[in-house]
Amino acid sequence: MQTLLISSTKKSSGKTIVTIGLVGLATKLGYSVQTFKKGPDFIDPSWLSYVSKRPCFNLDFNTMSANEIKSTYQTRVNGSDMGIIEGTKGLYDGISTDGRDSNAELAKLLSTEVLLIIDCKGITRGIAPLLQGYKKFDNKLKLNHVLLNHVSTSRHEGKLLSAIKQYTDFKVLGAIPPINNLIDERHLGLIPSFQHKDKNSVTKSIISTLQDNVDYKKIFPKKIQKQKQIKGYKNLIKGKQNLTIGVAVDSAFGFYYPDDLEKIVKYGHKIKKINLIKDKELPALDGLFIGGGFPETQAMELAKNISMKKSVKSAIENHLPVYAECGGLMYLANNLKFNSKTKKMCNVFDIDIIMNTKPVGRGYTILDSLVHPWGIKKINIHAHEFHYSSVISRKKRYKYAFNIKRGYGINGKKDGLIYKNTIASFSHLRSCNSFDWIKYFIKHIEEVNGKANI
Repeated sequence: MQTLLISSTKKSSGKTIVTIGLVGLATKLGYSVQTFKKGPDFIDPSWLSYVSKRPCFNLDFNTMSANEIKSTYQTRVNGSDMGIIEGTKGLYDGISTDGRDSNAELAKLLSTEVLLIIDCKGITRGIAPLLQGYKKFDNKLKLNHVLLNHVSTSRHEGKLLSAIKQYTDFKVLGAIPPINNLIDERHLGLIPSFQHKDKNSVTKSIISTLQDNVDYKKIFPKKIQKQKQIKGYKNLIKGKQNLTIGVAVDSAFGFYYPDDLEKIVKYGHKIKKINLIKDKELPALDGLFIGGGFPETQAMELAKNISMKKSVKSAIENHLPVYAECGGLMYLANNLKFNSKTKKMCNVFDIDIIMNTKPVGRGYTILDSLVHPWGIKKINIHAHEFHYSSVISRKKRYKYAFNIKRGYGINGKKDGLIYKNTIASFSHLRSCNSFDWIKYFIKHIEEVNGKANI
C-alpha cells in the first residue's frame, strides 16, 4: 500500500489544494484513499472527507501519544489502497523547537514517504539549496520527491527543473500553474466544504488541474487492491442503543472529530443529526452536542429560526445535558455581532458575542478542571481553540468548568461556562486515551436520565 505525507517548507504553499486534488484524482480513478490531517484542524479534513468519500482523521501529538497515533493510523488505513496525510505549516515545523511534534517526526513515526510541495513564486535557481537543506537536515526521512507549485510559465518551469537536476537528487513529479480563487479564504482559513455552495465544480477543477500537470502514475499504486472488510465501531457495539444524542450538523455547525462521534456509537448510543437552521424544534433527545463552525456567517438564518431557538432554550431550562464548543457557545449567547450587524441568538447565557478582526484565542490550550458537572477531576487537559470572538458579560455571573493554564478561553483565565446541565466552551476537546471526554459526557447524560451503563 502506498503511504504519503504531503508537506511543504511553510504555510500557504498550496498543500491543501494539492492534497485535495491528489485525493480526489485517486478516488476518481477507483482507488480507496484514507486521508489524515496532522494537528487539530476541522476545515481541511472537511474537504479531504468530501473528495475521498470517507472520514478524514486527525493525528495530533498534542492530544495523542506516539503509540496512539500509530495505532489510529494503522487501524484506519487498513483495507485502503493509499494512505495520504496532509501536514501543517512546514515539514520541520511544530510547537517544540526540538521537532518532536513536527511533520517530519510524524513521517518517521509512520515510516511514510514525504512529498514536498514548493511554492515556486519568485524563485528559480534558489530552489536547489532550499531542497539540499531540507534533505540534509534529517537524513532519516524518506524525502525524495518534490512537486512544484505556482509555476508561472514554461520558461519558469525549465529553470526550476534545470537547477533541481544539476544540484540535487530530487525527483520532480509535476509543475502546477497558479490556482487562484477556487476555494476562498476568510478569517479562519479556507471555507469548509459544508459551507461551500459550489464544492462539486470546484473540486472537479482542482482534480483536472492536478491530472494535467502531475505525474500521478508515479504516486499512485500500480494496482487497485481488492478491498477488505474494515472493522468499524458498528461491529463492536454491544447492547441496545439506549440514549439518543443530538449533534448539530448544518451550514453553521460542522466542526467535529469523526472518531469522537464514532465513540458515541461505540458506547451503544444513537446520534441524531439536528439542523439548527431548518428544523423547527428539537426532537426527543437525551443529550445535545453543538460543535464549532461559523455561526457568524449564518447568523441571519439562525436568528430567523425562532422556534428552534425557543426549543433549545426550553430544553436547557428543563435540564437537558448540552455540550457546546466555540460556535455552539456563540449560538447559546444573547446577541452575536458580526460586520456591524447584531443578531439575536438563544439567550441561554446572559452574554453577547462580538467578532473581532484578529484572533482572540488561537492554538493549543491546557485546561485544569474545576467543579465540573460531568465529574471530571483532571489537570493538564490538552485541547485547542481558534476564535475571533470575544465574550461580553452582561448582568449574570456563571461558574466555569476549567481554569486556563495555556490559551485564552473565555476571559484569559477560565473556560467552560456552566448553566444547569449545559457547558459552553471555546476549547475544542479531543477524545483520546489521555482524556476520553465522550465517556464523561455520556455518563453525565445517563445520570441525568437515570441510565448508568458505562
